[in-house]
Amino acid sequence: MAEFILKDIVTKRGIADQFEIASAATSTEEIWNGVGNPVYPPARGELGRHGISCKGKRAVQLTASDYDHYDYLIGMDSMNMRNIERMTGHRRGDKIYKMLEFAGRDADVRDPWYSGNFRETYEDVVEGCQAFLDWLTINKKLSN
Repeated sequence: MAEFILKDIVTKRGIADQFEIASAATSTEEIWNGVGNPVYPPARGELGRHGISCKGKRAVQLTASDYDHYDYLIGMDSMNMRNIERMTGHRRGDKIYKMLEFAGRDADVRDPWYSGNFRETYEDVVEGCQAFLDWLTINKKLSN
């Protein structure tokens, strides 16, 4: 969900040209024989309720080279963070963050896999994405 929420926000703010946004799994649970599953239907539904499309997206796995390719790797929860560090060989810091850190919280994004509440997850991700963009602005990481 985060990939598409962030793309939606930067498009609406008119700054999409400053971003390359992608998402990747830190496990292979959603990837079978090299083919990723599409976005889970309830997640797709929640995005759709907000006018956000995720059409054509299939799960891909994070790779060590993603650390060099992207400016930021943002995990949704503590397990993601451990996996990102393990898979990239790098620790939290310059490029690796947990989503809600930008909102001043060391909390995990609520996982709808366990709660079934995709609305709460959507709200957490919107909060984190908006705070991330505010952080980029404050730290002068965006062009005017």
